[in-house]
Amino acid sequence: MGGKAGFRRECGVLLYIAAIYGNTNIRKDADMLTGLYAKNFAIIDEIEVEFGEHLNVISGETGAGKSVIIGTINAALGGKVTKDIIRAGADAALVELTFRVGAGVLPEGLEEQGLSVEDGELTLSRKITAGGKNIFRLNGETVSASVVKELAAGLIDIHGQHEHQSLLKKSKHLEMLDRFAGEELTGKKGRMAELYRSWRALRDELENARIDEDKRLRELSFLQYELNEIEQARLIPGEEEELRAEHKRLSNRNLICEALDKVYQLTGGDGDCAAEQIGYAMRSLGRVEEYGEELAGLYHSLGQIEELLHDFNRELTDYIESSGGEEERFAQVEERLDLVNRMTSRYGATVEAVLSHAEECRATIEKYENYDEYVAGLERRCRKAEEELSGLARQASEIRHKKAAELTSLLTEALRDLNFLDVKLELHFEQLESFTALGTDDVEFLISTNPGEPLQPLAKIASGGELSRIMLALKSVFSGKDEIESMIFDEIDVGVSGRTAQLVSEKMARIASERQLLCITHLPQIAAMADSHFIIEKTTDGLTTRADIRRLSRDGEIGEIARMLGGVEITDKVLESAAEMKAMADRKKEELFRQGNQ
Repeated sequence: MGGKAGFRRECGVLLYIAAIYGNTNIRKDADMLTGLYAKNFAIIDEIEVEFGEHLNVISGETGAGKSVIIGTINAALGGKVTKDIIRAGADAALVELTFRVGAGVLPEGLEEQGLSVEDGELTLSRKITAGGKNIFRLNGETVSASVVKELAAGLIDIHGQHEHQSLLKKSKHLEMLDRFAGEELTGKKGRMAELYRSWRALRDELENARIDEDKRLRELSFLQYELNEIEQARLIPGEEEELRAEHKRLSNRNLICEALDKVYQLTGGDGDCAAEQIGYAMRSLGRVEEYGEELAGLYHSLGQIEELLHDFNRELTDYIESSGGEEERFAQVEERLDLVNRMTSRYGATVEAVLSHAEECRATIEKYENYDEYVAGLERRCRKAEEELSGLARQASEIRHKKAAELTSLLTEALRDLNFLDVKLELHFEQLESFTALGTDDVEFLISTNPGEPLQPLAKIASGGELSRIMLALKSVFSGKDEIESMIFDEIDVGVSGRTAQLVSEKMARIASERQLLCITHLPQIAAMADSHFIIEKTTDGLTTRADIRRLSRDGEIGEIARMLGGVEITDKVLESAAEMKAMADRKKEELFRQGNQ
């Protein structure tokens, strides 16, 4: 490069390279994370970050709080947090994410609730109080955590340090293959899961139906007894509530009669009652009502009151006369209510439940009375479901075998790009002895990373750094299939160094040429590929500690790369090396862009 002079010459073409790379493959309406705001979250006092397209790199000294940034994003998207996440001395923590989104991003049903996306921008926020309360908002409207999680699943894919351990779980390998197969398999899997549930239910019913003759006859006799008892009760839906209401009234009939007698004496009985008093009033008004319209109006109103009171007293008298001799009705209600209570205590909590039990008895009696035909019918239905399930499982397996060849070919190529030069990879298939909701396939990734070594499960041979690269290879393969256009890598480069680190950085740049990537890293090779580079710094005043984040300028990026390269002492030589690494990264991104547009 020619030292500092070479550095200056490289800088002279940077704007040209940036302009070319700025003409990207990312759709203008692609979803992406544009902003992060956090306050009083862990060691964060208050930060605000604006992310860019392509590769956003976050770096900093060990322990500076880089992973806290991922923690804030996880929290805003509904991840688990504890109360101690709130910064000491604060009452609440707040995290807020802003996304640029296209149409149709909201889960079905949310727009009907009045939620909407305006001007292509969506904001998710979460407030965590010291009392343990969590408040989620979508564009300012309060929503549930489940809504946020559902929405987040389609917006961003977060890959943490622990995720590559899922590669060691054999159960995850079929899930990865099916994800790669995509729509070609989705419909069959849905039908297969539905049919599997039906087949299991039929098989369980058939197993339960196989009883000996003596037991069948005993159960038949018992069921007929129960059904006869329920039928003889002649229960009516809703009668229990009516009986209880009538029983309550009849139980208090003496109190009711006393009250009604008192009312009658006050309103229409002999002597000084309301009817007599209103009669006096009517006669008094009648003598003067001809002397004015107002008096005539009062006389008319009082006449209406007198008529209403007479009607009331007639109804009251009729009710009192009709309520006589209710002792017999009370006995009938008590007897019927006792019967209803007896039925509900034996066969169900309500009359409706008892009647439902009766229907079940009839159905089972019919089965037992036609037992051989019933069992034969179950066997036919079970065989038919099993045959259809077997056919679907075979079709799914054929698709999986075909897709497994495609996936392993792509993965092998991606792994070679990541310095697995002699890698061999295959998906090993075994057939399960019985059906599952996913069919009968059991698959496992087998790998050999050195010539002459046999293929073995990942758990037996892969180191932490190798697992990280395998997961990155998977992410690069799936990036072309996934609709999620923002991805976060939290130190996926663990255990990687040297030439391999350079290849990892190129692979990440290739993914970032088509979508937005956020990456926390400690590798200078990846940092050099950044389109936006942020640094996390931790400061303390002796009493409190805080983490801050800021976007680096071009010189700042080179200085940070130099720190990663040189450690404590950053010499001019180290700075030149950092500048050269950054310039080489720019040329590589330009090359990736040209390849992507050929």
